Amino acid sequence: MAYLCSSPSTFDIASKILWAVFLLLVGVASAQLSSTNIYTTSCPSALSIIQGAGCDASILLDDTSSFTGEKTAPPNLNSVRGFEVIDNIKSQLETSCAGVVSCADILAVAARDAVVALGGPSWTVQLGRRDATTASLSAATNNIPAPTLNLTGLISAFSNKGFTANEMVALSGSHTIGQARCTTFRARIYNETNIAAAFATTRRSNCPSTGGDNNLAPLDVTSSTSFDNAYFTNLLNQRGLLHSDQQLFSGGSTDSQVRAYSSNLASFRSDFANAMIKMGNLSPLTGTNGQIRTNCRRVNSS
Repeated sequence: MAYLCSSPSTFDIASKILWAVFLLLVGVASAQLSSTNIYTTSCPSALSIIQGAGCDASILLDDTSSFTGEKTAPPNLNSVRGFEVIDNIKSQLETSCAGVVSCADILAVAARDAVVALGGPSWTVQLGRRDATTASLSAATNNIPAPTLNLTGLISAFSNKGFTANEMVALSGSHTIGQARCTTFRARIYNETNIAAAFATTRRSNCPSTGGDNNLAPLDVTSSTSFDNAYFTNLLNQRGLLHSDQQLFSGGSTDSQVRAYSSNLASFRSDFANAMIKMGNLSPLTGTNGQIRTNCRRVNSS
């Protein structure tokens, strides 16, 4: 995500922005988004500002007296980072065209730009999302697929949101970038047998059997700063970091798709882009629903 920032943690922020977009899964309003040129008149520099600086954006809200937000949900706690990148983008947009571009649209565009900057595919992002006025700790906890899920659970979790098993595998390929906390993969590297011995030994060196919960390891041990198909090749070699990762290639119905993606980068790129378009159109807040937050971390004062 070189367009968004130039720090060494670029790839990690990109990964976390992608996961923020996955929280579009918990949207509650159903509506159609507008065309990609919605800001042509109202904020013509919007897309270039997002690219140069840097769901319904409920994940961005800090806790308040009336609700506990999603940042402390188990899947997000000590994991999701990069909020300051969104803050920077929003600040510049408010200076250029106040009250026009939503935090939710920023997330959707930034996720696409992050993937492109790391060598991945591009896709058309439809715009016109509005921002949530509340957040839900329980929704974030229950709607983000857990790293402990088996294949049946993964297929079910995505199916409940309208995604096919093939789309689930394609979207899982986002794990070609980013990192995971020791607490999410400890059980796998110490207890599971469908894991390469040398890979498990390496991961144990930074993830002790007790303690070190927040120590990080790359989800893609081969090329964690490039958006490529190495994630799938790693699965063929039993080097999936999370239990849920390796479940995609563990004698089940998705094995053939993992093999296909490992040998055909173009196919993965195309399927991932199409799945992200579908995700970006899942139940957005539009029209008079929600608001355009001035500060992505808090609801506008009435």
